[in-house]
Amino acid sequence: MLSYALFFCLGCIALSLILNLVRLFTAPTLPDRILTLDTMAVNAIALIVLYGIWAGTGLYLEIAVIFALTGFVGTVAYCKYLLRGSIIE
Repeated sequence: MLSYALFFCLGCIALSLILNLVRLFTAPTLPDRILTLDTMAVNAIALIVLYGIWAGTGLYLEIAVIFALTGFVGTVAYCKYLLRGSIIE
């Protein structure tokens, strides 16, 4: 039963990544694109975690945490660049 639930969740998150990719190319403004990239990072983290559950190892959970930190820093850097025009002051 767990394997069916994992494959269903993997399919749903893969579908959401495809829809996010469509939104990335059709977004009207730059902040919408940044938000879409952040959402794609969250979906990628979910895929990594689900694969780690399926594989039965904790290594993928650590990779997901590192990817989450990288995604957060990237989103903050993009937003700071939009607000101030430079990242480093």
